Amino acid sequence: MTDILDIARRQVLEEGRGLDEAQTLQVLTLPDDRVQDALALAHEVRMRWCGPEVEVEGIVSLKTGGCPEDCHFCSQSGQFTSPVRSVWLNIPELVEAAKETARTGATEFCIVAAVRGPDERLMSQVRDGVKAINDAVEINIACSLGMLTQEQVDELAAMGVHRYNHNLETARSHFGNVVTTHTWEERRDTLRMVKDAGMEVCCGGIVGMGETVEQRAEFAAQLADLEPDEVPLNFLAPRPGTPFAGYPVVEGVEALRTIAAFRLALPRTILRYAGGREVTLGDLGTRDGMLGGVNAIIVGNYLTTLGRPAERDLELLTELQMPIKALSKTL
Repeated sequence: MTDILDIARRQVLEEGRGLDEAQTLQVLTLPDDRVQDALALAHEVRMRWCGPEVEVEGIVSLKTGGCPEDCHFCSQSGQFTSPVRSVWLNIPELVEAAKETARTGATEFCIVAAVRGPDERLMSQVRDGVKAINDAVEINIACSLGMLTQEQVDELAAMGVHRYNHNLETARSHFGNVVTTHTWEERRDTLRMVKDAGMEVCCGGIVGMGETVEQRAEFAAQLADLEPDEVPLNFLAPRPGTPFAGYPVVEGVEALRTIAAFRLALPRTILRYAGGREVTLGDLGTRDGMLGGVNAIIVGNYLTTLGRPAERDLELLTELQMPIKALSKTL
C-alpha cells in the first residue's frame, strides 16, 4: 500500500489537489511518530500554494452573551448557567478596538455578535460601526452575526464588509449532538448566499466536541466542498456551565495531526489558528502549527476566553521569519 504522505506529496504539493475524505482520514490516523513528517509536508504545501505571509486578525464582540441558541460548547448561550451575561459594546469602544488591532499589524478586524441572526437593532449598530471604523482606521472589516437573510447579506456586501464568518462547527453527521436549535443546513445556506454576494467566506469549526476521527475527516471534506477563503481551526476549551464543560482538552499531538490533515485537505485556504490553541498546544505547539500548515492567526483575546498576548505571537512570527500580510495587498 502506498504511503499516504507519498500520495499527498504528489497530489497536494505538486498538483495542488487537496486530499479527499478517505485520504484525510489516513492522515488523521497516522501514528504519533509520523506526525512531524505530516507537519513538514503540510508546511511545504502552505509555502507552495499560499506563500510565506501570515494574515493577522483581531476580533471583538459587539454583543456578548444572551444568545438564544444552544450550541453546547458556547458560554454565550442564554440557555446555560455559564457566567457570561449579555453586554453590548458602544461604537467608540468598537473603533478603539479596531485601532488597537491595526496597531498590531493586523489586516483584518472581525465584528462578532452572539445571536441566532441579526435583528434591525444589531444591523443598525453594525452599519454605524463599519462606517465609524472606516472613517478612523485602514483595516479590512469582517463580520460574524449568525444566520442571515438574503436582504442582510446584500446589505453587508453593500457596506463593504470584506469577509463573513459563519462556522459549520463540526461534521454534518455530528451537528445534532452539538446544536439542536438550528440545523447544519441553515448554516450552510447562509454561507452560500455570502459567497454568491461576492464576500469572502470564513468557515471553520471546533475539534474535540466528541466527534470521531472519521467525522473530522468528513468535516474537512465538507469544508473543502464549500471552498472557503479562510478556515479558523478551534480546539475545544471547555467552558464552565456548558454541556461540554467536562470534555477533555484535545491532546497536543492530536491537535497537530489535525492541523496537518486539514492543510493537506485544503491546500489553498487560509488556515487560521483560533480558540483553544493556548490550552491544547501552548507556546511550543503554537510554533509547531505555524511550521505545519497554519498561515493565519488571531492575536489577543477571543470572545470569552483569554488568548496569548499579541506581542508574543508577533515575536514568534518574526523569529520564524514569516512576514505579516500587508493591508495594501488585501484591498
